Amino acid sequence: MATGDVALGQSGPDALAQGASTKRIVNDFSIQVATVNGSGSQSANSVLLKSIFGMGIPVSGKNLFPSNIAGLPTWYTIRASKSGYVARKKEIDLLVAMNAETAKDDILSLPSGAVAIYEESLDLKQYRDDVICYPVPFDKLTATVCPEAKLRKLVKNMIYVGIVAQLIRMDMKAVEAALRRQFAKKQKAADLNWGAVQAGYDYAAASFTKQDPYVLEHMHATEGKIIIDGNAAAALGAMFAGVTVVTWYPITPSSSVVEQLIDYLKKYRIEPDGKASFAVVQAEDELAAVGMVFGAGWAGARSMTATSGPGISLMAEFAGLGYFAELPGVIFDVQRVGPSTGLPTRTAQADLLSVAYLSHGDTKHVILLPASVKECYEFAIAAFDLTERLQTPVFVLSDLDLGMNNWMSEPFEYPEKPLDRGKVLTAEDLNRLGGFARYQDVDGDGIPYRTLPGTDHPKAAYFTRGSGHNEKALYTEKPDDYQNLMERLSRKFDTARTLVPAPVVVQTGKSKVGIIAYGTSDFAVLESRDQLKKEYGTEMDYLRIRAFPFTREVHDFVASHDRVYVVEQNRDAQMLSLLKLDLPSEDAVKLRSVRHFNGLPIDARSVTDELLLQEGI
Repeated sequence: MATGDVALGQSGPDALAQGASTKRIVNDFSIQVATVNGSGSQSANSVLLKSIFGMGIPVSGKNLFPSNIAGLPTWYTIRASKSGYVARKKEIDLLVAMNAETAKDDILSLPSGAVAIYEESLDLKQYRDDVICYPVPFDKLTATVCPEAKLRKLVKNMIYVGIVAQLIRMDMKAVEAALRRQFAKKQKAADLNWGAVQAGYDYAAASFTKQDPYVLEHMHATEGKIIIDGNAAAALGAMFAGVTVVTWYPITPSSSVVEQLIDYLKKYRIEPDGKASFAVVQAEDELAAVGMVFGAGWAGARSMTATSGPGISLMAEFAGLGYFAELPGVIFDVQRVGPSTGLPTRTAQADLLSVAYLSHGDTKHVILLPASVKECYEFAIAAFDLTERLQTPVFVLSDLDLGMNNWMSEPFEYPEKPLDRGKVLTAEDLNRLGGFARYQDVDGDGIPYRTLPGTDHPKAAYFTRGSGHNEKALYTEKPDDYQNLMERLSRKFDTARTLVPAPVVVQTGKSKVGIIAYGTSDFAVLESRDQLKKEYGTEMDYLRIRAFPFTREVHDFVASHDRVYVVEQNRDAQMLSLLKLDLPSEDAVKLRSVRHFNGLPIDARSVTDELLLQEGI
């Protein structure tokens, strides 16, 4: 196919439908905007995303940005999917090349038949004769709508919003609504940027005859839905869970969990007398932050911190103290690529093994594994109940893709259940019982009873020890006391199996091959299963793990299949390793690995291709 702005078929808005030879592709394509970090493109990209959402079309957005503050390349990908798929799409259908440094590589990476929009002086059509090119004089257009030179870099981005809107037939009412929400408190900025959008739209309408097949049409698939990122959703859940002490040390990609939570708490948790009913402390490092969490949890507060892989490493010794002394506290780990400082702005699921056994000695921690923004909210609430019920640290493992990107979701439900504070004895309880032993297993579930500091009873006090202790919390180094304590903690971990969220299971009864995944790998697996069925007539059952320790359903699923593929985003097959440690040997040998670890969110086609290869299809 020839490139450039030579007409194919007749001109006008309906040219493609009436005269062009290419079949229209409606509500099913991806847009990638390539810009420079710090150029102010975030607002423009948000307007594009929310405009598509406003047309009722399922949409997702992923930001690939460098760890440097400014000056390096960044890419933002928007996927419109009439089928509701939100995993990363491997192929880019429409490129907006705004970064001269990467423009050549960006256009060379496109598949044949894709679209490129770019500054006309770059002359990118010289590199590809199978890509549809729409060159645009961005600088000239920006100068006409923005007299102030210092603002042109920002306004320039809105020009491409208008260009894209015209080419893919975006509803301009939806575009204007999204833009004015973006600049809701800045009327002059809204008017200036809207003028830039209109300038881009008018230029495309007057200068281009549509040659590509990509168009949008109104749907009703987003009615009643919201757009939110996972970190904000987790923060909202923490607030509804009744968090009162938040300690943290900023680290990408978890910082916005606490930043957003601070905003929520200031808005909703200030008493009528002006006093805050919460405390937020920025510590000197992650070690201090998690120490404060356990101190506050011991004192009866609902406490939390948020971090990423490097912070998790620093928290190891305190995590062991929390496990051994049986202290509540919630730790949100928004995972990124490692080891060391790794790639701070790339996504991964590579902290699983380190968190599961964090600290030295025989330690096993409870982990929740949300796969959506809704579960980020729900599991944040559940984590605070679990940590107090079990009297042990609870980790919530998200990742950069889920935490920092915008996702479409059903609205969150207001929590109806009362807070579960677990086995806390009051002064009245102690009067009735005559006393208690802090580390004694009274009920056979491994969970002892505790009192809170300040309980007005002479029998309420006890020592909290990270060294050897017996049932009465007295110091001991007797072998039997230590063994009894460790066996009780193991029973408590088994009790946790009955309390953590159960997996989501899709079992057709027709397949002896299963897939296991967790977290954001879920989106790629769901789409991959559809690809396998549609393209190859192959059905595979599916189980999504939502917590560690594993529940009975996980064991049953593996036992009922001949082969089970574990899909995850790390090099070393960490979930597969955890499963092998938990399953009986006759089932552990059934596991196969599908791994993705290049720092980009996992895509469905890569999963499908690997499954086909291993299955020999």
